[in-house]
Amino acid sequence: MKPLVRTLLRLIVLLVSGILALQLYFAARIALMNVVAPQSTSFQRSEAWRLATQTGRIEWSQKWVDDKQGLSKNLMRAVIASEDAGFVEHGGIEWEALEKAWARNQREELRVEKRVQATKAKVASSKVQREPKVIGGSTISQQLAKNLFLSGERNLARKGQEFIITLMLETLLSKQRILEIYLNNVEWGEGVFGAQAAARHYFHIDAKQLSPAQAARLAVMLPAPKRFEKRPASPYVVGRAGTIEARMGAVELP
Repeated sequence: MKPLVRTLLRLIVLLVSGILALQLYFAARIALMNVVAPQSTSFQRSEAWRLATQTGRIEWSQKWVDDKQGLSKNLMRAVIASEDAGFVEHGGIEWEALEKAWARNQREELRVEKRVQATKAKVASSKVQREPKVIGGSTISQQLAKNLFLSGERNLARKGQEFIITLMLETLLSKQRILEIYLNNVEWGEGVFGAQAAARHYFHIDAKQLSPAQAARLAVMLPAPKRFEKRPASPYVVGRAGTIEARMGAVELP
């Protein structure tokens, strides 16, 4: 066997071994979450670094509360109704929702491209116009997988890793635990993480005391918390919350 071929084979073996070791690391971390709550997530650490470098200080609010005593059932129902109606039934990934989201994003990209070409915009302004609204089709399990371990990059390798971690979450944790970890770590504003911090920040009460209307408003904020925190009682948030509240009665909890 030629030296070059042997070198290539060694590199391939090392690459595959590294990928497998990384997956085992993720699996071990997830299995441990059955008994130990994660202290932080990849997204939280990146946000802490951003705040520290941009503002010179980190204003942070987060407190873990479990689903038996500290989390409102109203909030659980509201988040499932708003973010992932099939949470209890699916295996972590809603392929049909992803296909629809992909199709909508493709149409949006095409629409923006046509608008740029039609108006013959300048290069500087074209860069702004070429940023279509990205519509996601991620489940709660996928969002948790991304927040726990991954960066915010958008590429096929990162998406593939997100799918693998999502399946690990669904295999190694119960639906109840997935939802509990998600609600205690998801962002609800600048430096505001988890249900308890959000309830205190917006309504000055504990998470377990959230009413259906309050829970629905928090659920509406999740896709863009930094934007909605500036106007948490805007007509859009209140109107959308009414729709979510109407759906909450039909939501099945894990």
